[in-house]
Amino acid sequence: MVRVKYILVAVLIIGAGVVARFYLFQSEEKKIRKQFDLLSESASKDSDESPFGMAQKLQRIGTLFSEKCEIKTHLEFLSGDFTPEEISGYAARGRTVFSDLYLRFSDLKIEFPEAETARVSLTARLTGRLTSGEKVDESHELESILKRTEKKWLFTSIVMVEVLKR
Repeated sequence: MVRVKYILVAVLIIGAGVVARFYLFQSEEKKIRKQFDLLSESASKDSDESPFGMAQKLQRIGTLFSEKCEIKTHLEFLSGDFTPEEISGYAARGRTVFSDLYLRFSDLKIEFPEAETARVSLTARLTGRLTSGEKVDESHELESILKRTEKKWLFTSIVMVEVLKR
């Protein structure tokens, strides 16, 4: 009986170690994917979102970006170098014209060209409904650069890639 007790304790310790390994020691790639998940979750809006929930999401968006983030899009007013506060402000204004909004990222290809730097190629899909009732469904190819500072990956560049049309 005592032997079974020791074996059971050993199995529990090993199991706890395996679980801790997966949750406490995530790979850098997994940490980067988590940043994209947080951005997706924070930018998205449900039709029944409370003002408090919106404020939390907008504050979280600002924490995902470095002190200066380069953004290049097909829209001139949304291209340039922005602070986290400016990005949160643009996100707030953009979200007001939508009754519901969903931002999803897929096909993430992560490379590490140098230490503490990640280059990510991905597809971003924005779907939702404007307050006027019109549906929105857009997809864009993006190139993003993230840099690690104090164990956290922050967005430093997001560039919309021109895709040739037929």
